[in-house]
Amino acid sequence: MSSPAPWSPTDETLPVPGGAALAVRRWPGALPLRSGAWILHLHGGAFVGGSLDSGAPVAQLLAETAGLVVSLDYPLAPANPFPRAAEAAHAALLALDRQRRRVAPGAPLLVAGEEAGGNIAAAAALMARDRAGPVLAGQILLSPMLDVCIGTASQRDARDGPLGCRCADGWRAYLPKAGDAVHPYATPADSVRLSGLPPALLVTANDDPQRDETLAFDRRLRAAGVPSRAVVLPMRTGWPCSLALPEPGAWATPLRETLRHFITTTPASHPLQRENT
Repeated sequence: MSSPAPWSPTDETLPVPGGAALAVRRWPGALPLRSGAWILHLHGGAFVGGSLDSGAPVAQLLAETAGLVVSLDYPLAPANPFPRAAEAAHAALLALDRQRRRVAPGAPLLVAGEEAGGNIAAAAALMARDRAGPVLAGQILLSPMLDVCIGTASQRDARDGPLGCRCADGWRAYLPKAGDAVHPYATPADSVRLSGLPPALLVTANDDPQRDETLAFDRRLRAAGVPSRAVVLPMRTGWPCSLALPEPGAWATPLRETLRHFITTTPASHPLQRENT
């Protein structure tokens, strides 16, 4: 079964039993729908911004080595604080999994996101584990926002303008209640239980303000027995802001190959996932 080019997306809704349909953008992948990976994608925007349009560059990169990518137009803070975006992501995973089991039961299901979307993707993976589904083959986190304290060395190095304030403002809008910051679905990297999660690919860059928190999460995942790989791109990337640019920079080529290797070598389910569902 052939697929349209990955740059021919369609906007539609994803039915959610018992809830309102979710607005999504479907990106037909370069691989056959019945065998290529199905990926739920979550855009960046510091929890308060971003859109299906700003997430399009990363969605297309994912689609180049997938069977299908579905980008979710998740609810934004401050009008929709935690946990609404995470709950929407998990609901979308369940709905997408129902479609996948009908059309391509042997295809792997993954969740992916950049910046704030990386946080929400990690939260959705935790929710899928805790709520007995769906079974995920992997999670892909690009420059994920994981440290609510914004106190790492890489964050300090990047505070030469509005970037640091943008992150802080985003966190405050997303977590308006003090107690929210200790919830594992709000700050997945601080979860006391990471075992049983799907294999993870974490990608950052030398100039990425989220570099240190990304690498710290990779270490915690591996310590918990989760297959995890961290990749640090050596060139200047301008991440995370440049991830939304219509014309990706030189980082696009190594990122594309990194995604290709992870997506195409990930089995439909992992033993740790099967044991915990």
